[in-house]
Amino acid sequence: MTAEAVESRKAELMIPQDELKKVVAETEKSVEEVKKMDDSKTQKVQKSSSYREESNFLSDLKEFEKKALNELKAKLEEAILGNNLFKKEESKKNEKEKPVVEEEEKDNETKKGEESEKTGEEEAGKIEEEKSAGQENENAAKESEQEKPSIKVDEDICIWGVPLLPSKEAEATDVVLLKFLRAREFKVNDAFEMLKKTLQWRKDANIDSILDEDLGSDLSSVAYMNGVDLEGHPVCYNFFGVFEDEKLYTKTFGTEEKRSQFLRWRFQLMEKGIKELDMRPGGVTSLLQITDLKNSPGISKKDLRVSMKQVVGVLQDNYPEFVARNIFVNAPFWYHALNALLSPFLTQRTKSKFVVARPAKVTETLLKYISAEEIPVQYGGFKKENDLEFSKANDPVSELTIKAGSTETIEIPAAEVGSTLIWDLTVLNWEVNYKEEFVPNDEGSYTIIVQKKKKMGCNEGPIRNTFRNNEPGKIVLTIGNGSNKKKRVLYRYKIKNCLY
Repeated sequence: MTAEAVESRKAELMIPQDELKKVVAETEKSVEEVKKMDDSKTQKVQKSSSYREESNFLSDLKEFEKKALNELKAKLEEAILGNNLFKKEESKKNEKEKPVVEEEEKDNETKKGEESEKTGEEEAGKIEEEKSAGQENENAAKESEQEKPSIKVDEDICIWGVPLLPSKEAEATDVVLLKFLRAREFKVNDAFEMLKKTLQWRKDANIDSILDEDLGSDLSSVAYMNGVDLEGHPVCYNFFGVFEDEKLYTKTFGTEEKRSQFLRWRFQLMEKGIKELDMRPGGVTSLLQITDLKNSPGISKKDLRVSMKQVVGVLQDNYPEFVARNIFVNAPFWYHALNALLSPFLTQRTKSKFVVARPAKVTETLLKYISAEEIPVQYGGFKKENDLEFSKANDPVSELTIKAGSTETIEIPAAEVGSTLIWDLTVLNWEVNYKEEFVPNDEGSYTIIVQKKKKMGCNEGPIRNTFRNNEPGKIVLTIGNGSNKKKRVLYRYKIKNCLY
């Protein structure tokens, strides 16, 4: 997207002039970077595939990493046993009580002034009594202070259900601490401060009980967890196109209270995803994020833009290394401008995990990370809600490559009369001729057309069809590729005989 194109959308987007200038400048920079990467395809491929999750096994760590981990564990042990992990609240408490004490003293002085007309003997007697009582109270306070037991150390402090006291030797403790170290490039002091701030934030925001809160179901269409990727990472899908609905947008961002609830709902979703992880060495310890930018309101929606900046900032500061990869699909023209605005808030390590897919490459991109059985149908996969026909374990997906200018067929046997045949099929970027037929084994019988031949456009979704045979034969699926590029066909089928 060029800077001129961004300028042409000024009136439509209604972006403040000073902010638009910044967006245009950053967009020009982004465009130049894209051009440079287009000139070096090898570099582009290497960057998109370079990130690999590091091992959490101690034996796989480098020496400087082991040293940093041991140093962080020592600092953490000392802080927990010394009750120095959280901010002290006593001073704040005293500050709150101070005005009350001063007010009481003023009241006492007023009362004393009003009672000054009393006789000297009565006043002297009261003063002596007060001194005597005060001395007794002071002595009692000192004795109580001497007998007061020391503050109990909280050795059971946890984060995401993982004990943090290193001497407990929980195998997941190292995994959590490595996340903070990697987020701060193994700088022990920086990682320790990050951990302390995260624990303080969780305590102040009461995050440990957030899963028990009912934050409503209005935002269930905005983001949700659905399935796993090829490496077992739980997948979180995010849809911002739903905010084109002005009613939902206003309901979500209309007031400060609503905006705060949106943030809390997003943190709750993150906690739900983490609950599905296995925080032990060798376990799946991070999520895969997929963000669909189709029909998103974009940078013209200030409240959404500001809220997402806050979400990105809080997630990066308090959930280190919990995202294996961020995949953005259906990226619109303004994506580079928004990326330029968010970029300063992201670390280079975070940005290295980003993958961007144009609308025509969504299915092809997702298949690099997720199996077809786990990709929702709206993205070219076979996963449907409450689908009882196929299962990932019993009905694997097969793949067929069709060369340019050639035709291939897929045959589904139907040897038993009365069987029901069910199949799913999709072609990446379609643009093929497609037909379905039932061919009887008996040469004297007629071929039955299940789906007549038709041209399938590039935006076609996966096909599911069924057929019940009245005689032995086979279903034949024919795909003709008239283009000058090879095509990938994904398909699966099952046969339900009459005994089902």
